[in-house]
Amino acid sequence: MSSIVNAEALVECVPNISEGRDRQKIDLIVAAASAVDDVDVLDVDAGADTNRTVITLVGPPDPIAEAAFRLVEKAAELIDMSTHQGAHARHGATDVCPFIPVSGISMEQCIEIARAVGKRIGEELEIPVYMYDRAALREDRMSLADVRRGEYEALAEKMTDEQWKPDFGPAHFLPGPGVVTVGAREFLIAYNVNLNTRDKSQANDLAMEIREKGRAVRINARTPYYSSGQLLRYRSDQGIWPSGITAEVFSSLEELDQHLRTHGTSLEKEADFFGQDVSSLDGEMVMKRGMFQHCRAVGWVIPEYGRAQISINLTDFHVTNMHHVFDACRQLAEDRGLIITGSELVGVAPYPAIRESGEHYLSNQGSSRGIPVKDIIATAVQSLGLSDISDFDPKRSVLGMAATDGPLTRHPVNDFVDEVSRDSPAPGGGSIAALAGSLGAALSSMVANLTFAKRKYRKRQSEMESIAIQAQLLKDDLLRAVDQDTEAFEGVIKAMRLPQSNPEQKQARANAIEVGYRHATEVPLVTAELCLEVMKLALQASQRGLPAGITDAGTATWMARAGLEGAILNVRVNLVEVKDEKWRTAIEEQIQTLQEDSQGLLEQCQQQLEEILGS
Repeated sequence: MSSIVNAEALVECVPNISEGRDRQKIDLIVAAASAVDDVDVLDVDAGADTNRTVITLVGPPDPIAEAAFRLVEKAAELIDMSTHQGAHARHGATDVCPFIPVSGISMEQCIEIARAVGKRIGEELEIPVYMYDRAALREDRMSLADVRRGEYEALAEKMTDEQWKPDFGPAHFLPGPGVVTVGAREFLIAYNVNLNTRDKSQANDLAMEIREKGRAVRINARTPYYSSGQLLRYRSDQGIWPSGITAEVFSSLEELDQHLRTHGTSLEKEADFFGQDVSSLDGEMVMKRGMFQHCRAVGWVIPEYGRAQISINLTDFHVTNMHHVFDACRQLAEDRGLIITGSELVGVAPYPAIRESGEHYLSNQGSSRGIPVKDIIATAVQSLGLSDISDFDPKRSVLGMAATDGPLTRHPVNDFVDEVSRDSPAPGGGSIAALAGSLGAALSSMVANLTFAKRKYRKRQSEMESIAIQAQLLKDDLLRAVDQDTEAFEGVIKAMRLPQSNPEQKQARANAIEVGYRHATEVPLVTAELCLEVMKLALQASQRGLPAGITDAGTATWMARAGLEGAILNVRVNLVEVKDEKWRTAIEEQIQTLQEDSQGLLEQCQQQLEEILGS
């Protein structure tokens, strides 16, 4: 697995190609995608029996869309579906191409990306495209199984039916590439919970309790294991109509349906959910849903681990996340005399998912969630026991966790200061301004967390935690700005080094320098805006935090004010080089507003300081 890119908006794309045996072809197809800047290939899983390869790509929205298109293009060039044989269902050279939001991007935006890529494939490559799942353009094409029914062999006839006209591209069968199915879906987390047993049936017993599809209803269990109970069946001739929700027995179908409606469902809905026919239930097992939606689970034994696991797929972590199933499994295991020893993440999980788990356990223990990201992740890892089987490395296993340790900020303090002191223009004032702001944010978080922990101020816990959380976010944004400011200045230097041998080159150089200076102006301007937000939090901390922390809150205010003024100096020096007067005027107005607002905040904080220190 390669290094994971860090970006504010990150999208995963998992194309499945219909080639799993010819490694040269696979490598060429993967290379077409990986050639796009900022796109990482996380995994290439080839299967000879299925004759299929699952490729996992990740990157920002525009690069990931380009990479997906190039992959489809290369696959259509190298894979001939007319000669393809394999065990897996398939109907195209690139069989499916889903886009998945990881961090900093919504499902709606991923749907837009998927539809734009699908349209481009249809128009530029002239390959038929069906849209599926969340990106489907028709309700009856939501399910991939429905879209792919009959597979490649059915396409020639299927595409003559108006009902199966592609969403994009030509409306006729192409023997070579077949069709491409493009979609958008939620991130799938592959997650295993570890048990202190080698008994598969025990693991499966827990799996059926938590999975969405549930299990058959049993009563009068002879042991702690549900599976030891007596199966319930519908018996119309005996007037036995049991409830899958409560196991109560009703004398008629109508009574059962009325009972189910009081629980927000109906007999028809329940039968449809379990694939049963409501008109012919006699003799059928009574089924009950499991504990969690968007959860698939099965029990198995891994000999190399010497234990059984509950193997889980979480198909929408926004609804059911790792901590939900882990906590439930722990209680179910305890009821059965088993112990959950930990858990295992297979592949990667999105940063928002593991952060949510960490925050869940922090809240449960009464601790503030306004702590550094690495501490939140460590809480999740410890609480879920993710290092039970092997060491858990967040840098490899957490996708979309934005780094704060850039080329400058990863230095020890003394090395960083030495670097600033050398005879090079960068890092300079802009980076130092951002660092000052981040220290102000850190101090604001500290005061809020100290107050949160004091019993005397427990009524302010929610308020203090909110300050700490916001301060942590600002701290990390400003730490990243330390390196971003230096990178922006380097962009100006790069533009100045462009050739200027003829009028065209001179104009291109002048344009590049203008763009460079604009960016070099915008970066410290954002730093100044962030510093103002830090000052607001520091003022809240000084006013509502414990009195013993007032000088820390005051120091935070002054550090953030220094960061703001230093950043503005960098805005002004770069603004002089920008030719667009209208743009310059707008920036100058923003600067004035920032300085006026910051002066007001500083005066309020100083007044608070004097009142407490003077007393």
